[in-house]
Amino acid sequence: MTPVQPNAYVLLEDGTRFDGISVGAEGHAVGEVVFTTGMSGYQESMTDPSFAGQLITFTYPHIGNYGASERAMESDRVWARAAIMRASVNREDAPEAERGWLDWLIDCGIPAISEVDTRALVRHIRDAGAMRGGIFSGEISEAEARDIINNEPSMTGADFAKVVTPQQAHTVGYGGAVKIHAIDTGIKSSIVRNLVERGAEVTLHPCTVTSAELLATDADAFFLANGPGDPAALGYIVDTIRDLVGQRPTWGICLGHQLLCQAVGLETYKLPFGHRGGNHPVKDLRTGKIEITAQNHGFAVKAPDGTGRVEADEPVRWQTDFGEAALTHVNLYDRTVEGLELLEHNTATVQYHPEAGPGPNDALYQFDRFLEAIKSGSPA
Repeated sequence: MTPVQPNAYVLLEDGTRFDGISVGAEGHAVGEVVFTTGMSGYQESMTDPSFAGQLITFTYPHIGNYGASERAMESDRVWARAAIMRASVNREDAPEAERGWLDWLIDCGIPAISEVDTRALVRHIRDAGAMRGGIFSGEISEAEARDIINNEPSMTGADFAKVVTPQQAHTVGYGGAVKIHAIDTGIKSSIVRNLVERGAEVTLHPCTVTSAELLATDADAFFLANGPGDPAALGYIVDTIRDLVGQRPTWGICLGHQLLCQAVGLETYKLPFGHRGGNHPVKDLRTGKIEITAQNHGFAVKAPDGTGRVEADEPVRWQTDFGEAALTHVNLYDRTVEGLELLEHNTATVQYHPEAGPGPNDALYQFDRFLEAIKSGSPA
């Protein structure tokens, strides 16, 4: 069999190039090039709003083995701008497959590239950091590609919440016993599903909703969702959260965790290459339990001492404008902040994704804890 000659390439803003074969929709794609270590869940990743503005490099070599299906959608569209793979597969003979993976990408208008040395690409990102880049046809010169990349705004300072948020509020799970109102900065379908399955009625609001509007609702609790972009660019949401703290039980995950931490006085910063995948060990500093978690974020929260690391293996406490707070979880890969609890209010966060879409199920209990906290009046 004659090998197929490369006809496309990945170019990073530092000039590093990786050749491959175009397998997706025609056209080029630019954005921040990142990687995820998940061994499955490729469709969930592509449709996760937290990947808006990014090109996903999959570290697992074979992508597409079980096709694509409606069940695997985490939103109503693809948000990632492109897929970068070592060996793509277009099968649709898996039990739940409704479409071949590459056919689905083409249907969605998403460029993709295969036969890339993703190991070398990921090692480069780990050393140099996530950066802008793009997928280009071999017909486009590197000089032209470089100009296109340089015109792409940096992820630092980017407000993607307004890109992924709904235009108006809508409710899922009508009639649920617990009324949860969420600031939708890019919430995943599996998060909503986990709340509804536990008896909640979930109302999703645009990220521009005001605190007055939220406090005027029938909310039993507020939820701060995951989402893309730089949390430091979302001061308007942080101001809203400040007004909500202490008024009703509040829980945040991922971007919501970062925004609530900002609201109580902590700062955020950009990680070198982010946490994306389903194999991140996180320690609960209150119980000593270690969970393997799903994560998808490029920014993190600084510890109370202003550093990026939590060295202690016990809850770190400090005073905030909302009373005493404790850091409750730490990432065992790099000791970054993974959870916060306000001890004088029914408010808590986790950085990881307990919904496991995709990922391990270790942290699904967090949804039960949140619902129980709403009913009992104690922090999640």
